[in-house]
Amino acid sequence: MNKYDLVVIGAGPSGYAAAMRALDFKKKVLLVERNVVGGAGVTNGALSSKTWWEISRETQSFNKRLKNFNLKAPDVNFKEIQAEVNSAVEQRKTMLMEHMNLIQSSQFADLLEFKIGSAKLINEHEIEIESKDGTTTVYADYIILATGSRPRKLPEIPIDEKVILTSEGIERMDDFPESMVILGAGVIGCEYATIFSGFGKTKVHLIDKGDRILPFEDDDVVSVIERNMESKGVLIHRNSQLIKMEVVDGRVRYELEYDDGSKEVFNVEKALVSVGRVPNYEKLWSDAVPITLNKRGIEDNETQTSVSNIFAVGDITADIALVNVGELEGRHAVEKIFGKPQRKLVYENISTIMFLHPEVAGVGLNENQAKEKKLAYRVVTLDYSCIPRAIAKRNTQGFIKLLVTNDDDMKILGMRVVGNHASSAIQAVALLISMDKGIEELAECVHPHPSITEGIQECVRMLMGKSMFKPSALTGQLSCRTCCEGVYENIIF
Repeated sequence: MNKYDLVVIGAGPSGYAAAMRALDFKKKVLLVERNVVGGAGVTNGALSSKTWWEISRETQSFNKRLKNFNLKAPDVNFKEIQAEVNSAVEQRKTMLMEHMNLIQSSQFADLLEFKIGSAKLINEHEIEIESKDGTTTVYADYIILATGSRPRKLPEIPIDEKVILTSEGIERMDDFPESMVILGAGVIGCEYATIFSGFGKTKVHLIDKGDRILPFEDDDVVSVIERNMESKGVLIHRNSQLIKMEVVDGRVRYELEYDDGSKEVFNVEKALVSVGRVPNYEKLWSDAVPITLNKRGIEDNETQTSVSNIFAVGDITADIALVNVGELEGRHAVEKIFGKPQRKLVYENISTIMFLHPEVAGVGLNENQAKEKKLAYRVVTLDYSCIPRAIAKRNTQGFIKLLVTNDDDMKILGMRVVGNHASSAIQAVALLISMDKGIEELAECVHPHPSITEGIQECVRMLMGKSMFKPSALTGQLSCRTCCEGVYENIIF
């Protein structure tokens, strides 16, 4: 029986990161993957959907420019776009595989093994692996479970991945549907609504059980996104409950009931069910392995499960299901096993991006969350029309919103950026949150010009009472307020 210091099950973002970090400790590692390297983060998740989004955004921007010159936009070819997305996915998968192959001729040559197959824990140290070469059993001092997740399916909806789809089936469509309904108005559902409406080929319906999409986000953020969606023809079914969805004559017929008791039936070409994801842990271990589960996945203490030598990372746990979080957890687990982590595993400074129109980037608390925690805070907002880089790009839709503690320290609680380059504007703030620092460092740092981050600096200077633009003068573009026990008060200067 082959023995390893560590066996990692799953070669998605978190498992791959864990295996590579273990090599730094000069440990013998076996990485096992059932399907393809990269997991859903590459094949039908983050990378593929964001490539679709980038092409959709470019198409929309190009068509807008043509319209300004009274030129007709060219037809959008689905197959060509699909090929471009597939090329991006293959490029990433190839790079990950080539990297592992090159490791075989490096100083880590005798440390890393990779095997395609299905793994199951027989006991706390032995793993049975079924592959095309047969069944083998290996021994591991430590085990990391990183088998990811899959789209959640609802038993009452006949998902066939042809007419009624999840995010897995949507990658295999033959053409743009003339109409599509999306069940679920969370991040993934809204991103796909943005993608398909952006190409201008699909009438998108979005089912939202509440009175607005993205219920976890602040009203001012959601307002921009909803307005843009509806301007592109998206029909948002607010305050609606799905009664029935079925395939009739090769199309989707669905019935909604609204909060006022009224009902309505719609007919569209395709449906996308986007109601979250579920962890992949079925048949992953035998009854002899006492791993504790909860409603959201494997229960863990900073990646360590109820079995001391078995760790769980990524979507299979009850923590945040994001690629960057999974990679962070993978590295942390290895450091916890073979070393001593320099800091605890925290999620307060995790940066997120929502690929919408425009993009939304955030870190830390939003205003809704600060209110729920009953925090006293200061909040400043600055419209993109005050930022030279946004003006130069001829797109000033968006704003920056920064929350700090309502005291002399003014430690950063969180930030949201809505608009062009939002994702590139938040990392400095994420660092300050992780360092538990205030805002002084941002106030006097010399930012590149012109850049979106200059807007963040101006927000900080507003909070410190020394901004160039005064909110008392530009009341429609700037604001600076305090909130204590739900009562707002403008800061005047």
